[in-house]
Amino acid sequence: MESKTEGVRSGEFLVSEANGTRSRESVTITGGNFPAGQVLGQITASKKYTAYNSGGSDGSENAAGVLYAATDASTDDKSAVAIVRDAEISDELAADIDAAAITELSALGIITR
Repeated sequence: MESKTEGVRSGEFLVSEANGTRSRESVTITGGNFPAGQVLGQITASKKYTAYNSGGSDGSENAAGVLYAATDASTDDKSAVAIVRDAEISDELAADIDAAAITELSALGIITR
């Protein structure tokens, strides 16, 4: 029998967020198939979001938000929702988070718990 593992569900990484939709923005995602909770960096030249990459040099090396729901932008850019301010997230459910990302997200008001 094949075993299956469920990934992080949409918004499951959120501990709390600001009233209404203050914490959220509609963004353009590029460059891969990403799970909910993916820490995002913003590419400086295009202003599109992709996976945070601490070793990058295109802007993606700076954590700029967290992807709300799984999004497949591996072949085409996709519109998606990202948490970009005033929220608390679970560091255990965030993908590709490291100490630098925690500090950078904190500056946006996104606190890890």
